[in-house]
Amino acid sequence: MKAILKNYRQAPRKVRLLADLVRGKKVADALATLQFVDKRAAGPFAKVIASAVANAKGQGANTDQLKIKTVRVEKGMVMKRFMPRARGSASRINKRNSHIIVELG
Repeated sequence: MKAILKNYRQAPRKVRLLADLVRGKKVADALATLQFVDKRAAGPFAKVIASAVANAKGQGANTDQLKIKTVRVEKGMVMKRFMPRARGSASRINKRNSHIIVELG
């Protein structure tokens, strides 16, 4: 009973703030918490949890008693971009991606 979102276009450091909020909670409580959090990753995070619940339902589990067992936010692909700077030089900008893994139990 697990769901994965790969290459979500936001830095893992920012997404981990939400992972810490929902870790260990019941599914209904976690979704209610994410509904009122003012972060961009809250919507996709809620979708991943809902997908894990649907996967659990497909396996025949009782969805009322499900808790979020593990939540991991891992580093994904990094897109390298360049910003022009003074005197013809350039500095690198890293556009980071995240993998969100939710496991229910």
